[in-house]
Amino acid sequence: MLLKPLLNNAGQELDRLSPLSLREESLLKALIERYMLEGEPVGSKTLSQDPSIPLSPATIRNLLGLLEKKGLISSPHTSAGRVPTQQGMRFFIDRLLTVQPLDKAKLEVLRSTLITQQPRDELIDSASGLLSQLSSLVGIVSTPSSQQHILRRVEFLSLSEQRVLVILVMNEQEVQNRIIHTERSYSASELEHSSNYLNSIFSGHDLLTIRLKLLEKMRDDKEKLNQLMAGAIEMANQAFNRPAVKKDYVLAGASNLLAFAETAHSHRLQKLFKAFTEKRELLHLMDLCIKAEGLQIFIGEEEGMNMLQGCSLVTSPYRVDGQVVGVLGVIGPSRMPYERVIPLVEVTAQLLTAALKRS
Repeated sequence: MLLKPLLNNAGQELDRLSPLSLREESLLKALIERYMLEGEPVGSKTLSQDPSIPLSPATIRNLLGLLEKKGLISSPHTSAGRVPTQQGMRFFIDRLLTVQPLDKAKLEVLRSTLITQQPRDELIDSASGLLSQLSSLVGIVSTPSSQQHILRRVEFLSLSEQRVLVILVMNEQEVQNRIIHTERSYSASELEHSSNYLNSIFSGHDLLTIRLKLLEKMRDDKEKLNQLMAGAIEMANQAFNRPAVKKDYVLAGASNLLAFAETAHSHRLQKLFKAFTEKRELLHLMDLCIKAEGLQIFIGEEEGMNMLQGCSLVTSPYRVDGQVVGVLGVIGPSRMPYERVIPLVEVTAQLLTAALKRS
């Protein structure tokens, strides 16, 4: 099974990694599985007592040193054992993980709940709650996008020194107005050039595609953009940001993260809960998943999302009339039991798709 991140270079970094020997792979797999189970650094003595590793303590220490040099494991303290790095966890998931079939009891719970006739909103709530209940982690389901908005053109009008009116013409005749705040004042000529530049890039694209393209451009080397282009991209980022609605997604089980030492850390938990409330960063990730094919796994800060430090997100899209309208998934510590979470997420997406067809 090969699961790669969407916009970053994590997959390419693994491709550039010098090949691991079978002994190195076996030792890395054993170390990560022990770490995922206990959440503590794993020492060479512990690994030498594992019956599945027929290696001497000296050989194990040498192999651990090689894995550390390759950036797959690290030592949090000089006297402690090793823990997998973000790259090590990505290697494990993409190349060493064995996914288990979904437990029959959990499958029956999903079927018995999602097979019943329910209104769409209740189905979304049920799916989120089930993902949390059956994983003991955080369940998340984005609400279905009911209409695709195609940009025809964008215009900017100055209101005051640092306030700009954005006029978005969508689909055929739909017009949306938004007010944004800029870091500096813009002349009428600059605003006209900015709108022309953005129209040349984004006209004819749907808003989701535009938001993803903006993410890419904002990550480009800023030296490649002149001042006016950079200003236009910044204004567009505000203008095309997903408008606030009552329910962008349904989230359940956030308190489950308190059970894990790495996510119960006050600073990390504060950032994550802030992201749950402000939504913007998490919605960016959900947008990425909507555009992707099939199951996606984000580990830690792979997408530049600091709020996922120490955590992972496993998602799968769900559909209505054959079209992807949303994604659902599980958020938990980076050492979550992926072999059980992955089938849970995939089966829930399939059952929700079937349930929405009947609703």
